[in-house]
Amino acid sequence: MRIGSAHLGYCSNIHPGESWREVREQLALHIPAVRQRVAPGEAFGIGLRLSARAAQELADPAALNELRAWLAAENAYVFTVNGFPHGSFHGSTVKSAVYEPDWRDPERLRYTLQLAELLAQLAPPDGRASLSSVPLGYGARLGEALPAMVEQLIACVAGLVALRGRSGITVTLALEPEPDCVLQTLDEVLALFSQHLHSDAAADRLAQLSGLTADAAHAALREHLGLCLDACHAAVEFEDVAEALTRLQAAGIAIAKLQISAGLRLPQASAAARDWLARFDDPVYLHQVVARAPDGALTRYPDLPQALASPLCAQDEWRVHFHVPVFLEQLGGCHSTQPLLSELLALQRERPFTEHLEVETYTWDVLPEPWRQGGVDEAIARELVWVRATLQA
Repeated sequence: MRIGSAHLGYCSNIHPGESWREVREQLALHIPAVRQRVAPGEAFGIGLRLSARAAQELADPAALNELRAWLAAENAYVFTVNGFPHGSFHGSTVKSAVYEPDWRDPERLRYTLQLAELLAQLAPPDGRASLSSVPLGYGARLGEALPAMVEQLIACVAGLVALRGRSGITVTLALEPEPDCVLQTLDEVLALFSQHLHSDAAADRLAQLSGLTADAAHAALREHLGLCLDACHAAVEFEDVAEALTRLQAAGIAIAKLQISAGLRLPQASAAARDWLARFDDPVYLHQVVARAPDGALTRYPDLPQALASPLCAQDEWRVHFHVPVFLEQLGGCHSTQPLLSELLALQRERPFTEHLEVETYTWDVLPEPWRQGGVDEAIARELVWVRATLQA
């Protein structure tokens, strides 16, 4: 769907499927049903999630042609790809394995460029597409590996420059900050780009790899590297999004994609509130927690069990990385971070800062039963309708 100049869709990582055949079956099952509820007769945008296995299988020209024919028949298109989870994402414990391989590993580069090649075959007529990826890696301990990660990111840009030369499609790699990762705050994003990815050294290295002039290399780094701003992650980090957007734009960092998401919030982490929150603990995904004391000090917990077992500080506010339906402001004894999401959407409405808007609530299978009533298609449709109404308010 189009909202002004932006594409709006939802990420297919909500649906299980690691092989291309499984992904294809899920798309056929859900996309027509959601589109009919939300935008019958309109071209329908998809944020496609492909595992490394599915991407390899889809590289077969026959499979890719099958997908292109299906998209044309369904009046649907792919404008963004979620290249974050390389391996299994449903039906088994994921936790910190979702960040593997990280950006030290040549397999992350290979997988990303393969996704970009596929995306260039599926991109909308405006010729611009985005591809989100891990926040470099999991854990601050990887900080010493930053030079190797930067080298691989520059090599990725060289591949994207070559892809644009062959296809005419501009694919922007969008790094997605997340709690407890090498990139977790927007301050860290600003530091990475200003000190490393937008540096003269980075441009010189890209020029060596691509044959571009230094000036063209600087421009390519800005065009092919950017940010995937996940609203849930930003809320968990207590980001001031209006101020952060101003700083990102001033630094020339492209916001290639806004992931429209909401997390959980406890205004006060009382014993009763913690008891209610415990029902969101699941064995599949990480649910990082950031607690803010009345004096503003932040305490980080790598997962919900550690936070729930911590000493009681009832005056602390908790934000929890558990994606919940964006149309919900209250989930029983918990609030959601919907207010920050509404603020971001208002900023997008008033001064558009991205062309790619992707609803990403992947937790349907682990969401407590009271909020899984009505089925996944209805929930996705309600999310898209809520977002569209908020953007058009």
